[in-house]
Amino acid sequence: MNGPCCSPDRATLGGPSGSGDLNGRPTHGIPDVTLLSEPVLGARRRPIPLPGGRFTMGTDDGAGRPEDEEGPAREVTVDPFAIGATTVTNADWREFASATGHLTDAERFGWSHVFQGHLSPAVAAAAPRAASAPWWCAVRGADWAHPEGAGSDIDTRLDHPVVHVSWRDAAAWCAWAGGRLPTEAEWEYAARGGLEQARYPWGDELLPGGEHWCNIWQGTFPTHDEAADGYAGTAPVTAYSPNAFGLHQTVGNVWEWCADEWRGGRVIKGGSFLCHDNYCNRYRVAARSANGEDASASNAGFRCVWDVPTRSG
Repeated sequence: MNGPCCSPDRATLGGPSGSGDLNGRPTHGIPDVTLLSEPVLGARRRPIPLPGGRFTMGTDDGAGRPEDEEGPAREVTVDPFAIGATTVTNADWREFASATGHLTDAERFGWSHVFQGHLSPAVAAAAPRAASAPWWCAVRGADWAHPEGAGSDIDTRLDHPVVHVSWRDAAAWCAWAGGRLPTEAEWEYAARGGLEQARYPWGDELLPGGEHWCNIWQGTFPTHDEAADGYAGTAPVTAYSPNAFGLHQTVGNVWEWCADEWRGGRVIKGGSFLCHDNYCNRYRVAARSANGEDASASNAGFRCVWDVPTRSG
């Protein structure tokens, strides 16, 4: 874990007693979407094809922490690919779980990390916590279908991002859907929406015209979330306007897993509803963090990418 708004690695916290062991987008140069095999997502949200090319990845603006190694800004080239307009939703994941019987790491371990402010006082008081991030509670029974543990459900959150999924879980969903997790470069290229070196997917101002364009923390962390953006936890995946490529909420809402290894874990990008610039401003497109492959939490999800076949002849 590299930041307060990321959950601790499982190794940092043993978990509850008795938990199990683990065994306006561009209009030219876009690949022909008919080249893509129809993924499981179907017609509800077809992947958005992107042309790829060179862009400036990272930043030298000094807004991040030195240990995050966001710089130096460098020219990177990505091949054409297609990407989900949104993060994978609870409805998407439920379809996958029903079809495959996949058990997430959270289900196998029997617990996952939940932010203290989303729990009853009794549950929060009984949950083990990591000394480095005591606002994270290891809650027995917390998983994708029960985001706050026993007694909670996703019935009213089917259009919210699935959470409590590890990197390994996310990779399994993507493979089932005929895709894969994005590389960090692909994720950042897509998240920028064609804006070169902008701080956010829509520009350099966090609140353009005083309006909220993403779901992050407002107030005093970790005790009081003003929820001025309308959400104190996850938001529906299309709650805010998309970037110029047509991608919704690439910053804020939930962290998104990437394929890359970094600092002994896997890269996560975009920040979450727990991020605030008074302690963690990783909701910028150049920002990054990392977590273990089996880590899961109530503020981490993913989106999928698909390779675009190359026409011969």
